[in-house]
Amino acid sequence: MSDPTSPSPYSENKRFEPKVPIELNEPKRDEITLEELAQNDGTNPDGKTWVAIKGTVFDVSKNNAYKEKGQYHVFAGKDPSRGLAMSSLKPEDCVPEWSDLDDKYKTVLDEWYTFFSKRYNIVGKVSTSKLQKL
Repeated sequence: MSDPTSPSPYSENKRFEPKVPIELNEPKRDEITLEELAQNDGTNPDGKTWVAIKGTVFDVSKNNAYKEKGQYHVFAGKDPSRGLAMSSLKPEDCVPEWSDLDDKYKTVLDEWYTFFSKRYNIVGKVSTSKLQKL
């Protein structure tokens, strides 16, 4: 079985390339707790804004759409994988559980993962040991 947090074969798809090339840092593998993720929700003007997809944490701080008044703020400070897969902005859908979704939604989620991975630095992974205790 493949690692569910790994990017899909869609990662090489050129249609997700940004129009202007972006130089990204080497991905970090730091473990990030859910509390740390939640603290980086874009509400602090001097703070960071993070969004996790399939447990991979992306730094979206430079995109105001994820800040407190932004249209995608509902995703900030959490792993909204299910909501991304379903193209939903409903807070109740912005949860990390996605494995039970139909394949068409999993494909959409893989595409979002690819989109983010080509635009935002990876700052770590949500700590699975912490998730299992919840």
